Amino acid sequence: MIASAVALAGLVSFASAQGVATTYPGVLPSGTMGPTNPPKATEGTPINQESEARLVSLNSVDDFCLFGPKEPGHTIGDTEAEQVAWCTQPRNNARVIPDGTITAAHFVKTPFYVQIQGFGDFTKIGITEGDYGGELDPHGATNKGNPIGGNVTSNVSGEDVSYQEWMEFISYEQFCLRICTAANETWNTGVMCEHKLDIMGCQFVMPGDYTPDTFDSCEGEPAYPPGVYPIEGGGYSTFAQRFTGTYTADGTAVVYTVGQTVTPTAPYMVPATSNCVKATSIKANGLDLPGAAASTGAAGLSSPGAKDSVKASSGTKSSSQTGTTEPTSGTLSFGAPALGLAATAGVVVLSAFAVLL
Repeated sequence: MIASAVALAGLVSFASAQGVATTYPGVLPSGTMGPTNPPKATEGTPINQESEARLVSLNSVDDFCLFGPKEPGHTIGDTEAEQVAWCTQPRNNARVIPDGTITAAHFVKTPFYVQIQGFGDFTKIGITEGDYGGELDPHGATNKGNPIGGNVTSNVSGEDVSYQEWMEFISYEQFCLRICTAANETWNTGVMCEHKLDIMGCQFVMPGDYTPDTFDSCEGEPAYPPGVYPIEGGGYSTFAQRFTGTYTADGTAVVYTVGQTVTPTAPYMVPATSNCVKATSIKANGLDLPGAAASTGAAGLSSPGAKDSVKASSGTKSSSQTGTTEPTSGTLSFGAPALGLAATAGVVVLSAFAVLL
């Protein structure tokens, strides 16, 4: 309990005393909307279940979008660059998520980011049964985004604003989405929306309330950035997933590996929430929507993914701190194929550093 109070006090301090603001570099985007997107977030646009718009908005538990399949029959990991926007309400020229798809959703607004996470039957929008999904972000292999041309907005400031850094994990049964809306001198948006820990899953990278079959909206303290652990006496430590890949040098393929076999069992803490408003469901759109035809073919995936990879950090909705976790040795039962990645072992390394920038 003492450790929990100390952790919470530290979060309150860096969230307020150090000047969190939207004016820091990297909060607002420097580019333009993707070519398939409307010029700005727009409510009430015509419904087109074959739309290729890629503008996601995250405004409330009733009004949000997710990137999902352009067409069924492919894993998310193989088609990250091609995902399109699916929204709970008609907006952004996007496709509309059929009523009943989302079975749990937890929305939280913090000083650094806005986040939503939950569960659903995403075969209704074309994700293959058993596909443990993939990770989407504004960078990608070509730095044009996954998906290419994808943009995000939120109106939690009182108006629709585009933001630069965000991350989404989605599988056939779980989702989590974070848009980083502010920063300070210590924690920039690239750090708070650090997306490279995808194999660890939603509950590790975006800790919060993952209670199934419930819906709510809360205010909350921010979590420490993904993979960051405070060190007693000052400073922080972070970790990197173990990854084996190849690159070509002078015409010769070179195999490289990063990471070691020291694995945290959970994020440092699950942040506290307050002023929560419960709901029995999200607002129905009232539309008879077929979605994309669900594909139930074998996804070729057997490793646990976002839902099961880190069960220790499932979180509970509470107005008090839920505890802290120290890094330990060992391995988690996950693997790269769970998110369609071309990596081998899903193991991570803990390494010390002074300040994460």
